[in-house]
Amino acid sequence: LACINQKCKDPCPGTCGTNAMCRVISHTPQCFCSEGFTGNPFMECTIKQSIPEETSTPCVPSPCGANAVCREQNGAGSCTCLPEYIGNPYEGCRPECVINSDCSPNKACISNKCQDPCPGTCGQNADCQVVNHLPSCTCWPGYTGDPFRYCNVLPPKPVEAAPIDPCNPSPCGPNSQCREVNGQAVCSCLPTYIGSPPGCRPECVVSSECPPNKACVNQKCIDPCPGTCGQNALCQVINHSPICSCKVKFTGDPFSRCYPIPPPPPPQQSPAYVNPCVPSPCGPNSQCRDIGGSPSCSCLPEFTGSPPGCRPECSINSECASSLACIREKCRDPCPGSCGAGAQCSVINHTPICVCPEGYTGDPFTNCYPRPPPPKEPQLSDPCNPSPCGPNAQCKDGICTCLPEYQGDPYTGCRPECVLNSDCPRDKACIRNKCKDPCPGTCGQNAICDVINHIPVCSCPAGMSGNPFVDCRPMQAPVTTQPCNPSPCGPFSQCREVNGQAVCSCVPGYIGSPPACRP
Repeated sequence: LACINQKCKDPCPGTCGTNAMCRVISHTPQCFCSEGFTGNPFMECTIKQSIPEETSTPCVPSPCGANAVCREQNGAGSCTCLPEYIGNPYEGCRPECVINSDCSPNKACISNKCQDPCPGTCGQNADCQVVNHLPSCTCWPGYTGDPFRYCNVLPPKPVEAAPIDPCNPSPCGPNSQCREVNGQAVCSCLPTYIGSPPGCRPECVVSSECPPNKACVNQKCIDPCPGTCGQNALCQVINHSPICSCKVKFTGDPFSRCYPIPPPPPPQQSPAYVNPCVPSPCGPNSQCRDIGGSPSCSCLPEFTGSPPGCRPECSINSECASSLACIREKCRDPCPGSCGAGAQCSVINHTPICVCPEGYTGDPFTNCYPRPPPPKEPQLSDPCNPSPCGPNAQCKDGICTCLPEYQGDPYTGCRPECVLNSDCPRDKACIRNKCKDPCPGTCGQNAICDVINHIPVCSCPAGMSGNPFVDCRPMQAPVTTQPCNPSPCGPFSQCREVNGQAVCSCVPGYIGSPPACRP
């Protein structure tokens, strides 16, 4: 088994070509042609052609394994691996990689090569990091949005006393949705994304994230065959790439059109020469040369692989790196000629993105021209309409300040100095939303005023009596010896003689206790 997308799976399905056998050795799939077949086991194995004994040379039959070539040197055959293949040429050569686990964790297996999957994968203003063969995109600090498409500048957070909505701002990260459940934020990925917040990501970014019989197209693992091959051709997906081949008894270019094989010419009575390349045993997109009466096959200059599995470099975009696009069956930079004059081009997920540079404006796909200078008297929008200020605040040029005699945060709301007495010190009272001394003008003439717990208390000074809220006068000398005459109880009180003692109480309608009875 091999570790594929963090699962232990059999790496063989979809890895080897037609008529090939697969064996897993040290977690790596090894492909071999079945007995009686030859060719590239990673593409297609064909029936081994019988070779006359009289043409035997050091390289015929070939002592080399799959994907290796034999060269005769000093009467001996020397085997070497084909370009871009590695291994023991006498046993069999294989591509650099077949599945992601063949590469280091910071590389992915793309087109049988261990490559960095980051170029062209993430959107603008995003960083890419490869984690366990998979590219992970994150927005730059201070930016937000979908890092696989475009990250915008993070808008300034409104100043609020306390957030009411737990989903605003969303704590779930990109490509996710937030729902409020019982006052708590519950995060989940958007329908077209997988994973768990805050790590929601598309189904795929590179083809190596898909099963071997699928390719990553528009961030979805789909069958790349529909519409790829020509008429009368068969399509088979091998290691994410669509492989086209003509039907039985057909020949031609399987990527455009296959036509029936013409009948062989009538045999001649005494053929002087038999060309081993007619009909060609090399397969499509290849060339055959007669060397010593034996056919020697090689791919055409514009094609890759080895006969009979010669194929173009690419047929769909997902066979190229994310920073390239498949143009005329070649992985090329799609930027040249895509953008207008003066525009900048960047490739994101095989697609050219055109933008005008800083200081320029216009249609980046047509023409970018210098941004005209601002008018001498620009008509700026009113930053105070609508007002960004809270209650009891005024706005000037977008800056909020509290109204006179108000205090607090002008962006959330200004308030007066006090609303209740408890907003003031104990020796002050809240009068017209101001903390003031409540005594001035409260007590009568010659009276003393003390503020006790925000309340003014009036009393006559020693040696004086009367109503302290009206007037205090000097006390008269007593005329009689009755305990209640003169009254010792103070203002707003009544005195009763009980057992020769003065008993004081406040008159009805007054509160407190003598001598501090008050309205």
